Amino acid sequence: MRAGWRVLIFLALVFAIVLAITMPIALLMLVKHGGAIPEAAIGGASLMPSGTVMSAGMLFAIPALAALIMARIERRKFGEYGLPWRSALGKNFWIGGLAGFAAISVCLLGIFALHGVGFTGVAIHGETLISATAAWSVTFVLVGLSEEFAFRGYLQYTLTSGMGFWPAAILLSCVFALAHRSNPGESNYGLLSVVLFGLLFCLFLRRTGNLWWAVGFHAGWDWGQTFFYGVPDSGLRPYHNLFRATFHGPRWLTGGSVGPEASVFTPIVLGMVAWWFTRVHRENRYWFQKAAVRAQGDQENVEVSADLAEL
Repeated sequence: MRAGWRVLIFLALVFAIVLAITMPIALLMLVKHGGAIPEAAIGGASLMPSGTVMSAGMLFAIPALAALIMARIERRKFGEYGLPWRSALGKNFWIGGLAGFAAISVCLLGIFALHGVGFTGVAIHGETLISATAAWSVTFVLVGLSEEFAFRGYLQYTLTSGMGFWPAAILLSCVFALAHRSNPGESNYGLLSVVLFGLLFCLFLRRTGNLWWAVGFHAGWDWGQTFFYGVPDSGLRPYHNLFRATFHGPRWLTGGSVGPEASVFTPIVLGMVAWWFTRVHRENRYWFQKAAVRAQGDQENVEVSADLAEL
């Protein structure tokens, strides 16, 4: 089956699963509230662990279920789509997490050096500090897992077979940015950074062979940005963050309402990460390239055998 048809079937499955989950909930809410869904049920402009866990959980569960069905149809293992469970929360995840936290720290250090951000103290203490640390840690692991698989799991795998790895990566990174466009306070500069993040995550996938390095980096960056430093994340304000941060200066420096992701320092830092990563991980390990190489080798062996048979 061609890649385009497989993508369409996958998207149809996603749509069907979304309807199966949301329609009963929507009907119950309409009955309960007399035909109108209250505004509080839709959400706000602040990131909170409870709401984020629910949305990220759905974002992961729905495409994962669709991918499991596709794996049965295509007679493949689910792990081929980028998330082999034997590598779950392993070495790559933790190194990626540390790298993500270091990257946002360097970005904010650059803004701080130019007097664009200041930290006025610790915002939470005691039991709140412990519970918030645990809640945000779990939350951003799930966010990294859900967004990476949704945008760079089955779709990246399948589109690679039809149009090549990097064309697929560029397409899905643009879709990744469009998905962030509705965030309150988002800007065009912030969306450009989201595209660059997507391409960087695809580089991680290509060189390590799975998504766990990208999941860790994604979680580490978001955890550091939202919880640890307490700055806006793609236009969303933090909640129960560790430090109080204030921005002052031009938008090109601070990112404005978007936060550091729209700062001039983010593309610079992401470029540094990409340079370092390609020096450490020099071999392309993405399964599709290896499969293509093996297939080419098998074809060459068949041709050689045929030539020898003729002789």
